[in-house]
Amino acid sequence: MATNNLKIGSSAPDFNLPGIDGKEYSLNSFADKNALIIIFSCNHCPYVQAYEERMKQIQEDYQQKGVTVIAINSNEDVNYQDDSFENMKKRADEQNFNFLYLRDDDQSVARAYDATHTPEIFLFDEDRKLAFHGKIDDNWQEPEKVQNHYLRNALDELLEGKEISVPETFTIGCTIKWKK
Repeated sequence: MATNNLKIGSSAPDFNLPGIDGKEYSLNSFADKNALIIIFSCNHCPYVQAYEERMKQIQEDYQQKGVTVIAINSNEDVNYQDDSFENMKKRADEQNFNFLYLRDDDQSVARAYDATHTPEIFLFDEDRKLAFHGKIDDNWQEPEKVQNHYLRNALDELLEGKEISVPETFTIGCTIKWKK
């Protein structure tokens, strides 16, 4: 499972992407973190919108444990203007994002990760080896009815030094909108 490019235990491909805060970020920007969550995301997808509050809550709940959430928007923005860099800034402001939101305009990072959906989750350990890939939980529409908190469970196990009991799930959401 995982992706064609990344299997569990694979190293995270590096990147150099602009954030909506005006700064550039690479893997090295997070060298001091115990874990790194990369979420391929966007503005217009209803699955992403349904998960935004949970993404913010995960950042809030785990930042004191040395975990950072990064959302990367790789969607082309000619046909999906909601996903333009300017609209990313607006959405982050309107929704009070507490996580980093980066733009992958040339789609090279999505290709390097072989990401296909939004939201698609990649959790890396402190050595930036892939520890979990898949979805946040098992109920995108009704957060109160979630039975399996896949990402939270993987994070807890990772931070406790345990083997991840469910390292992979299938991904759900909208497909990444590729440039032609």
